[in-house]
Amino acid sequence: MHDCTSFTPPMTDATVGCKLVRVMRNRVKNTIFLSAALAVFVSTSFGVMPAAAQARTTEGKPDFSGIWQANTTANWDLQTHGARPMVAQPGVYPNVPVLGAPVVALGTVGWVPPGMGVVEGDEIPYQPWAAQRRRENAQNWLDRDPELKCYMPGVPRAMYLPYPFQIVQGTNKVMMVFEFANAQRTIHLDDVAPYPADAYMGHSVGHWEGDTLVVDVSSFTPYTWFDRSGNFHSDALHVVERYTPISRDAIKYEATIEDSKVFTRPWKISFPLYRRLEPNAQLMDFRCVEMVEETIYGHLRKQQLVKHWEGRTIAVDITRKVPPGEEVYERLWSGNPEEK
Repeated sequence: MHDCTSFTPPMTDATVGCKLVRVMRNRVKNTIFLSAALAVFVSTSFGVMPAAAQARTTEGKPDFSGIWQANTTANWDLQTHGARPMVAQPGVYPNVPVLGAPVVALGTVGWVPPGMGVVEGDEIPYQPWAAQRRRENAQNWLDRDPELKCYMPGVPRAMYLPYPFQIVQGTNKVMMVFEFANAQRTIHLDDVAPYPADAYMGHSVGHWEGDTLVVDVSSFTPYTWFDRSGNFHSDALHVVERYTPISRDAIKYEATIEDSKVFTRPWKISFPLYRRLEPNAQLMDFRCVEMVEETIYGHLRKQQLVKHWEGRTIAVDITRKVPPGEEVYERLWSGNPEEK
């Protein structure tokens, strides 16, 4: 029998047969390799990860400790959206808005970047009165969005702000610290008394379902928004979060949102959270309270401080005005329905 482990010229029927054997062997090897690679791809793509690849605590639960950040445009708009001005006014052509006066000097930075939505079905089921309130919020974004005044962002908005946050995971508590506004929240994994008041970040109680951390969040104020597009809620907001490991460095985040005062049914958002892998990853101070003092209170000065800015092609004059009556004290807009 001819030895097919080596090739000896000249070409004969035996050597041709050896070539065929080698081709078949290579095809089998390639098939095995591709099958293994496909299995790995499918398992990671659909959230199934070998247990050995997961970072775990001494209790055997996934260890989410680290610095994380979302990579979405959800803070601009939870739903799918095209590029649009932050503040718009009619342009030269019909249905083609341009940057409005407050942001015209910003150029491309004054535009909301386009993005895919994170809402299941891409629909937020507002009640009729609330849909109208949402439109009003969007039209008055500069006046009403609590993010612009450095109020704590609430849940779930804190999870997809364009800033990192840190998770410190213990046995009975999970601490989350956010770079924006120094916001914090504690997820209680043990029995705790009901929260006695309302809070911007709500009250979080969690438990494990297999490798998924499930968090029930309640006791919200009505003063936080979901995004910069005017999406809002009332003090009846109830959020159920699910944190499921995709890999050591990625988490599938899901939040089911219900609010009987504002929405007709529960709805859901989902997106990945990614671990910051830089060797020097850390939270920086973004103490924005003092940064917005002039924005919030500048209209109350006896002598106006910010009056004029001038660039090469644009000059901007600022006129502050004091709202009439009790409106002068308004800082936030409640998401609750108007009392009848």
